[in-house]
Amino acid sequence: MSYFSTLGLIKEPFSNSPNPEFFFESNEHKAALIRLLVEIRLRRGLSVILGDVGVGKTTLSRKLFQMLKEREDMLFYMILDPTAQSEELFLESLVRTFNLQDQVNGAHSILDYKEMIKNHLYQKGIEENKTVVLVIDEAQKLNEESLEVLRVLLNYETNDYKLLQLVLFSQMELLPKIKEIKNFYDRIVLKYVINPLDEPETRELISFRLHHSGFDSGLKLFSDEAVSEIQRYSQGYPRKINLICHNALRNLVTSSKTVVDGTLIRDLIARGEV
Repeated sequence: MSYFSTLGLIKEPFSNSPNPEFFFESNEHKAALIRLLVEIRLRRGLSVILGDVGVGKTTLSRKLFQMLKEREDMLFYMILDPTAQSEELFLESLVRTFNLQDQVNGAHSILDYKEMIKNHLYQKGIEENKTVVLVIDEAQKLNEESLEVLRVLLNYETNDYKLLQLVLFSQMELLPKIKEIKNFYDRIVLKYVINPLDEPETRELISFRLHHSGFDSGLKLFSDEAVSEIQRYSQGYPRKINLICHNALRNLVTSSKTVVDGTLIRDLIARGEV
C-alpha cells in the first residue's frame, strides 16, 4: 500500500511531476500567469519567464497550456527540449511542432522550411484569425542560430498584432545570452523573474497540495516547526519542498508519530534523505 493511501489521501500530494492541478498560485506565480495571459490575448509577441531550477516554471507552463488548449480561437504548441545542433534541425523541429510534416515531400531546404512556417502563421493568424502560441520550456538550451530563427518569426505581423505569441520559460542563464542579441532582446514585451517562496507561502503550498490530495483541511499533518525547517532547507524552492515533504510522509507512516515535526525533518536532512 502506498504511503499516501495509508494517510487517507486519494493521490500522491508531493509528486515532482508538473501537474497543473497542483499549480500553487503564489503571488509571483499568479502575477506571471496573469501577465502572460494579457500579452497573449493582445498578441504582442515575445514573453520570457525566468527563474532558477526548481522554482516552478514548468508547472506554470502546463497551467498555461491547460487554460488555453480548449479555446477555439487559440492554437497552442509546446517544445519541451529545444536543443538543436543547427538552424536546419531547429526548423525541422518547428515543422513537426506545428504539424506541418505532411507538407514535407522529398528534400527540403532551410528556405522551404521557413516558407512553410511563415505560410502557416499567416493562414492561422490572419485568414482564420486564431492566436498562435508557441511555448518553449528549457529555453536556456536555445543556441544563437535557433534564437535567430525565432527572431525572424516574430517579424511576421499585421498592423495590429504579432502572428506568433512566443513564450520562453528558462533558467536565468538565458538572460545574458539574449542581452547580447539586441534585436532579439528588444522584442521582449514581458520579462518576469519568478523567485522562491517565503515561509508563509511554503506553509500554504504544503496545505494546498495536501487538500488537493484529499486530506482533511481541518487537520494538521506538518507542525509549524517542521514547516520552518523545510523552509530553511529548501530556501523556498517548490521542487525541494515537494521532495522533502514526500520523504517526510513516507517516514511518518513507519514511525509512531501522527504529525511531521521538526525533529523528523532534521533527521531526514542529517541522513541525506532529501
